[in-house]
Amino acid sequence: MKTKAEAPVSFPMNVLKPLMDYLKGEEKRLVKAKSSLKKEDPFKGRTREEDNSIDADVAEQVDHDRVFASRVELKKSLINIRKTLTRIKIGRYGICENCGKMIDTDRLAIKPTAEYCFVCEKEVESKKRK
Repeated sequence: MKTKAEAPVSFPMNVLKPLMDYLKGEEKRLVKAKSSLKKEDPFKGRTREEDNSIDADVAEQVDHDRVFASRVELKKSLINIRKTLTRIKIGRYGICENCGKMIDTDRLAIKPTAEYCFVCEKEVESKKRK
C-alpha cells in the first residue's frame, strides 16, 4: 500500500559511487560463482555413469540438489543487486518500495539491497508466512 510521503531526500552520487562499484563487483563474483556451480552439477557432467550403484546415485542426487539450491540463492542475490543498481540509476535508492519513505541508513549499511523500510519489511514477511 503506497502512500504519498514528503519528498524523500536522495543520496548524492559521490556517496553512491562506492556502493555501485561494490555491487558491480559482487555481481561479477556471483556470475562467476553461478557458472562454476553449474560445472559442479553431476547431472550436467559427461562423466556421469548410467549404471551407478545406489550409493553413487544417492551421492549424485545430493550433489545435484546442493548445486541447484546454491544456484537458486545466487540467482536471487543477482536479481537483488541488479534491482538495487537500477534504483540507484533512477534516483530511487534508499526509498521504501511500499510506503515511499526513506529507509534507515543503518539498515542500508547492513543490507545495501534493502527494498523496504523496517516496518514495511515486517509486513511483507508476515504476508509471506500466511
